[in-house]
Amino acid sequence: MKGRTIALDQWGDREAAALLVDGRLEDLLIDSDLPRPGTIYRGIVERPMKGQGGLFLRTPDGPAFLRQVKGLSPGDRLLVQVTGYAEPGKAIPVTARLLFKSRYAIVTPGAPGLNVSRQIRDDDVRDALLEIAHETVAEAGLPEGAGLILRSSAHPDVADAVMDDILAMIELAKAVMADIEGEAEMLVEGDGPHALAWREWTAPAEVDDAEGSFQRHEIGELVEALRQPKVTLPTGGSMMIERTSALVAVDVNTGGDTSPAAGLKANIAALRDLPRQLRLRGLGGQIVIDPAPMVKKDRRQVEAVIKAAIKTETIETVVAGWTTLGLLELQRKRDRVALTEVI
Repeated sequence: MKGRTIALDQWGDREAAALLVDGRLEDLLIDSDLPRPGTIYRGIVERPMKGQGGLFLRTPDGPAFLRQVKGLSPGDRLLVQVTGYAEPGKAIPVTARLLFKSRYAIVTPGAPGLNVSRQIRDDDVRDALLEIAHETVAEAGLPEGAGLILRSSAHPDVADAVMDDILAMIELAKAVMADIEGEAEMLVEGDGPHALAWREWTAPAEVDDAEGSFQRHEIGELVEALRQPKVTLPTGGSMMIERTSALVAVDVNTGGDTSPAAGLKANIAALRDLPRQLRLRGLGGQIVIDPAPMVKKDRRQVEAVIKAAIKTETIETVVAGWTTLGLLELQRKRDRVALTEVI
């Protein structure tokens, strides 16, 4: 199966979307019972946490935690947006920097200016998009102090769709920003898997949204493999990916290859695929990698491989470095629910 395919279906009673590239599962979104990232609340300040540099807010879905904020008192109203999924037993992570995001446009309250994604490098395309943005903003008017970003998927060839997106996000932003008074309330629900697929998987693809698409594309078998900790590598080695309460442990093994370069080959193959595996499994937080045996001078090459692999990731991932025991640490944003919690 060649090319890109997007399958929109259900997983049990949950909305789900899958992205296949040349028959390989590249991304998977399955809805959960937790508040979705992107959800906007009118929250009510409850109490500051002096030692943690933030405060708790009351929302209709439970307590939320907002970092690095000052000048608020208990009872104050505040608009906040969910940034990721809460760990079990912890408050919903939120930010006061709201984003109103669609397929082609993002309205940015508190960050004025009209901008085009840096991924669009063609000057003629950038100029044409800025002209569309200026024309649309002049017609609709951004909320005071807000800005606009045209995303990398925007193009003058779909000017009408770009304008529609800008107008829709401006109207939504205006409505939400004016709705500050009242009790704790959800004002906007974050996008579900089908809307996220439309918004984020913008490269040309065949879309199969008819009932049974997961079965037709054998998504079930691919997902079942993700429930197993072992990942077989093309070198003949393997890596084990196991989640604990504190971190995600990754153990790379050479398998039956006993050649001098076996460790380096296994580590390179594992780290090239690791971001995809973490994405599909919905794993984030602290990632600790125990590489296969290799000489110390090869660490730089291995680190370069993982940095290249995460460069195209939309999920924020930071390479923290090596420990004294020779383990490689990553820090990855928790913006997915672990697959084992939703299937």
